[in-house]
Amino acid sequence: MMMRKSLTAEESQFLLTLLRSDQRPLDEIVAEFSAKFPRHRLFTLSASLLLLLEDKKMLHSTERLIAFTILHQGYSFQQSSIHPFISSLITAACDEGAENVERGLIFQLLSSGSSGGSKEFLRHSAASYIKAFDPSAHVLPQREQLEHQYGDKVHPQSNSNLIRGTSVKNIVADPDVPNGCEADLQELDLQPRAKPKVGSGDRVETIAGLLVNLSPEGLTPQWIRPCPPLMPVHDSELVWLNADNNHELVWDHGMCADTSRGAAVRDLIAKALKGPLAPSQQEQVLVELTNDPKLVYHCGLTPRKLPELVENNPLIAVEVLTKLINSPEISDYFTVLVNMDMSLHSMEVVNRLTTQVELPKEFVRMYITNCISSCQNIKDKYMQNRLVRLVCVFLQSLIRNRIIDVKDLFIEVQAFCIDFSRIREAAGLFRLLKTLE
Repeated sequence: MMMRKSLTAEESQFLLTLLRSDQRPLDEIVAEFSAKFPRHRLFTLSASLLLLLEDKKMLHSTERLIAFTILHQGYSFQQSSIHPFISSLITAACDEGAENVERGLIFQLLSSGSSGGSKEFLRHSAASYIKAFDPSAHVLPQREQLEHQYGDKVHPQSNSNLIRGTSVKNIVADPDVPNGCEADLQELDLQPRAKPKVGSGDRVETIAGLLVNLSPEGLTPQWIRPCPPLMPVHDSELVWLNADNNHELVWDHGMCADTSRGAAVRDLIAKALKGPLAPSQQEQVLVELTNDPKLVYHCGLTPRKLPELVENNPLIAVEVLTKLINSPEISDYFTVLVNMDMSLHSMEVVNRLTTQVELPKEFVRMYITNCISSCQNIKDKYMQNRLVRLVCVFLQSLIRNRIIDVKDLFIEVQAFCIDFSRIREAAGLFRLLKTLE
């Protein structure tokens, strides 16, 4: 929530009531001020008091003494070194055009903030302080003395606005109003009434209006700074692309395109993982992937789901793997394909892939080793003979099409043929190996 920079009507009325309490002790007024307002409003209230103090005709002598006391003592809960208005107080104490009683009070306030400073004077009211003030008993400090004593205590926050001196002040003195024409503020009735008194009532209403409607910041000019010149771009730096520099832009026409076709392919792939698709559905998937190869990246297939697709729809699996051959994830698909259970469909997929794309030699070698190992480990004689025949036909196809170099697997394949020499396809594979020696 944004903090309000000016006072509310209630705050201004209460603040004016405190300022006219010239018969009350100063410490009692400060205590009531601190109890009434929360700390997050302290800076705005103090800045509003400083706004009134900048014009010496705005407040009477007693009111100014109370305002300076509140301005200083309002921050008594923290160290004087971080008092945001310490520089303003030092300036007021050094103002030779101000009344001596005012300068004397400010000097005592500054002295009370240091260690061991007496605060006895705060037990007096503003009126009694003025009445008892003896100029001969007070040595008013010079600017050099105050700056030397308190200059190191000026907090940076007091000078946060570096161009405050160039701002237009919120209050401008009326040259037609002579000094001393204002009525005594104590005689004023601040409660709403139908016919306010002329002169005094107008002054109070003016002060209240200033507190409510004006911000203590003033009207500060906005400095217009020229744009910094462009520095030359080094070869090692990033050259930003600006559309107005005659660069040829490449537009992705696939953005915001209709994705209904992709949704249809995803639905068919999801069905293909659960069971064989109808011939028309298989044809639809193949046609869609051919027309838009990028759909393969959005069809919902992952390496973990590949065995289900291979067993249920090997032709679609071949088409998908063909489109994914340049994908960074193709090695994950090959790993799954090597380690899945050997079957007719898996060999069909690998055999078709070898004729359409160039497969890694290590993948083909590992797959053949897995096939041989699966034939040797199966217990059922019927299934074993069937798988051996399939593997032998598969190997003969790879050898005749020169997909593999049989020299790399000669010993392993020859041992396989000898182990299953009773099977006709194994004997045929063995004779083929002999012809290649």
